[in-house]
Amino acid sequence: MSAPLLEVRDLAKSFESGGGLLGRRSGARLQAVRGVSFDLAPGETLGLVGESGCGKTTVARMVVGLIAPSDGRIVFDGVETASAGHVDRAAMRGKVQIVFQDPYTSLNPRLRVAEIIAEPLLNLGVSRQEAQRRVAELMATVGLQPEHMSRFPHAFSGGQRQRIGIARALAPRPRLIVCDEAVSALDVSIQAQILNLLADIQRDFALTLLFISHNLAVVRHLCHRIAVMYLGQIVELAGETQLFEAPLHPYTQALIAAVPEPDPDWAPAVAELAGDLPDPSNPPAGCAFHARCPRAQEDCRQVMPVLRELAPGHHVRCHYPG
Repeated sequence: MSAPLLEVRDLAKSFESGGGLLGRRSGARLQAVRGVSFDLAPGETLGLVGESGCGKTTVARMVVGLIAPSDGRIVFDGVETASAGHVDRAAMRGKVQIVFQDPYTSLNPRLRVAEIIAEPLLNLGVSRQEAQRRVAELMATVGLQPEHMSRFPHAFSGGQRQRIGIARALAPRPRLIVCDEAVSALDVSIQAQILNLLADIQRDFALTLLFISHNLAVVRHLCHRIAVMYLGQIVELAGETQLFEAPLHPYTQALIAAVPEPDPDWAPAVAELAGDLPDPSNPPAGCAFHARCPRAQEDCRQVMPVLRELAPGHHVRCHYPG
């Protein structure tokens, strides 16, 4: 079995919450991510899913290096990112790329398409001639026409702009691409096209993907394994088939039950979630999910469950799984 390309261990991130009266800081800490651990094998796609505010985008940005962890370790291709030297960090910038959620704000409106895609190559020292050749190849790969090279981003639809973003991410020949809600801003028909494109380039370029989404149906289409997050923690981690056919955590069961089915007589087997996500700056004691859980017991309110493996490859953070 090959070594993991990405290892995340006990990753944590907290932020100081908003200022108070006259801009004074309140001193409260928002715990966005709390002890997240997972591995990502070469060529694998791992989905990271959960409600808005669960911390999944914060994990994505720490993996890419856009923000620093408060605690924990990220090891990419055998190198711990926090302790990497200047040369290693420069090399990693080309090996780890990101596709952002909003195709309308993630592209520089003052640059033409060819310049946008070439920018990471030029930053890594590639010659202009070689960059131009690579831009032409990449545009064909993502389904854009040669005449699009000289246009500005405003001339494109949302789906086309996301193709430009994917081409830019592919430019430095990365080994890992993080897709942060990369299809959530697109129409459903365009979502399917972009998901198929991501599956094709993963196969053709031997890529590894970390796919962030709040939509389980979208994640199921693309991912080999799925990690479900709740209030900054992974509460269930399993293969795609395992997770959908035998979910063990009540939160996962509720998310799956909420996925629409094309059957007029279909009714979910699990009731919808009651209440809202708790305040990350003041997480509840014990299990973070206990206030919304239909089978919570007294120990759930007092003791935080650990993430444990109950079946091969199937991990769950719950006192009463099943």
